[in-house]
Amino acid sequence: MAGPRTFVAYAVPILLSLCADAFYLPGAAPHNYRQGEKVDLFVNALTPMLAGTDDAKLKSLINYDYYNPKFHFCEPEGGPKKQPESLGSILFGDRIFNSPYDIRMLENNGTCQTLCTVRDVPGEDAKFINDRIREDYALNWLIDGLPAAEMKVDLRTGDVFYDMGFNLGNDDEPYHETPALNNHYDIYIRYHSPSPDNYRVVGVLVWPSSHGGPQDGPVNCEEEAPPLILSETAPNMIRYTYRVTWNESDTPWATRWDNYLHIFDPRIHWFSLINSLVIVVFLCIMVSMILLRSVSRDISRYNAIDLSEDVQEDWGWKLVHGEVFRTPRYPMALSVLVGNGAQLCAMVAVTLVFALLGFLSPSNRGSLATVMMVCWTFFGGIGGYISSRVYASMGGTDKRKNSFITATILPTTIFAIIFLLNLFLLAAGSSGAVPFGTMLFIVILWFGISAPLSAIGSYFGSKHGAIQHPVRVNPIPRQIPPTPKYLRPWAATLLSGILPFGAAFVELYFVLSSLFASRAYYAFGFLALTAFVVALTTATVTILFTYFILCAEEYRWHWRAFLTGGGSAFWLLAYGFFYWLSRLSLDSFSSTVLYFGYLFLLCLFDFLITGTIGFLATYWAVRRLYSSIRID
Repeated sequence: MAGPRTFVAYAVPILLSLCADAFYLPGAAPHNYRQGEKVDLFVNALTPMLAGTDDAKLKSLINYDYYNPKFHFCEPEGGPKKQPESLGSILFGDRIFNSPYDIRMLENNGTCQTLCTVRDVPGEDAKFINDRIREDYALNWLIDGLPAAEMKVDLRTGDVFYDMGFNLGNDDEPYHETPALNNHYDIYIRYHSPSPDNYRVVGVLVWPSSHGGPQDGPVNCEEEAPPLILSETAPNMIRYTYRVTWNESDTPWATRWDNYLHIFDPRIHWFSLINSLVIVVFLCIMVSMILLRSVSRDISRYNAIDLSEDVQEDWGWKLVHGEVFRTPRYPMALSVLVGNGAQLCAMVAVTLVFALLGFLSPSNRGSLATVMMVCWTFFGGIGGYISSRVYASMGGTDKRKNSFITATILPTTIFAIIFLLNLFLLAAGSSGAVPFGTMLFIVILWFGISAPLSAIGSYFGSKHGAIQHPVRVNPIPRQIPPTPKYLRPWAATLLSGILPFGAAFVELYFVLSSLFASRAYYAFGFLALTAFVVALTTATVTILFTYFILCAEEYRWHWRAFLTGGGSAFWLLAYGFFYWLSRLSLDSFSSTVLYFGYLFLLCLFDFLITGTIGFLATYWAVRRLYSSIRID
């Protein structure tokens, strides 16, 4: 996914670099500079950002190349040169180039330095720039791997932190009718000296400002000057200036990211986690009471019946013991969904482990998406194996078709959606559009590596065969009595999805802000615990609802278990609409299509993952339940 934030440089170099730099967790090895040594400043794509106020809304989801001709930024001699990026970095929308800024270690520029003067900026381009200022676009620079930031204060806690990126211009009073372009940058670089004559960059702050007036006269940034207002009806001249100031800091290189990774009101995370734990403990107690009291009592009562009696009366869930493992409708579709969901579950689990170990910190740009792509690719065997065994256990016979569909249907669907969204990015002139070469590389990953591994997994799954069921299936299906309204498929799906969604909705806000508002997400400890609680809640809720429908003599539990487990995806979709109304103010059709396209993909992944967890947990519980009773 490009644009706002997409899914998930290349696998082997990234994994080797992670191993090689294992001593410095997280991130790469530090760079020691000598006094006077050149410090490169790289520029990244311009991204929309949330303003500092609580009621601020994101106004766009389109990224723009820094050297887009309409911005008329200063270019280095010989033209901008693209920097090498990982696969994940490209998918996240990063487009990194060199810049003409001349920065030397410990060399302060006491006066303004003219970067360049851009003449004859047409009114059409001035309107384009003004529109981007109104949409709160931010410039993104990188110095020694650190993003340039603005220093801000958290109004809730009073903590000082670095907010990554800085404003392209100013649309506040009194310029709300015509925005002011920031054309001067005060660059404050903090450094730390671990040893004599060795210096390391530990912080980058930029204070942008707008200097109007004559753009071709003497340079004096200390003078009071009106803001630079670009005319949309006449040619404009823009002079870009900057000043560099070095400040010594006692922050060591290993903790330089601490100022950037600020947790807004950590009490919210703890409240969400404690709330989730209370929910899951309550559910586990409820399920335990049902299994240990109701089910155990039923089993004892059934097994205590005298088999010598001519008449044996069954009731409750035992009535359907001859139907409970009957082949459901569309077993191939269900097994394919479960197989792909298992592959996604493995990907999420391993990615969270890497994140908890510190490999996926923001210092490793794009590492999150790269690890997700690599895990998805190499876990194709898991998807094929699970799908094959589930399909055989439900009585399926067309193993080759099952293997082929499992390996191709989800990658093809995702690729088709991403390709369509990419067309909207291209039409909008966004730099976030995934290049053709990267698209081709993803196709090779999916269909050249993941698909063969899925076929191998399907082979071993077929070799192991179907799971043995504890009871036989009757040749003639029994009649199903009317089901209570709250146990009907869609009602049960919506009701069951409330609790898993409730366990995660607070953390979900921060995840969506990271995906769409260009904010770094790093609270992987909270995320891992929340994911564990959601998985446990999904499993217990699905088992609970399955027990209820079996007691109601409804034996068609296979699809219901998957839908019940995936019920939180529908609440996620509803929350996505709420987030769109409360935190977004998208004016362009392209941004709206992008948002709902990415939201649909998120809901699809959530549905597959939680549905698979619910189905597999229920399958285990049903087998344990019916293997504990005596059947004639």
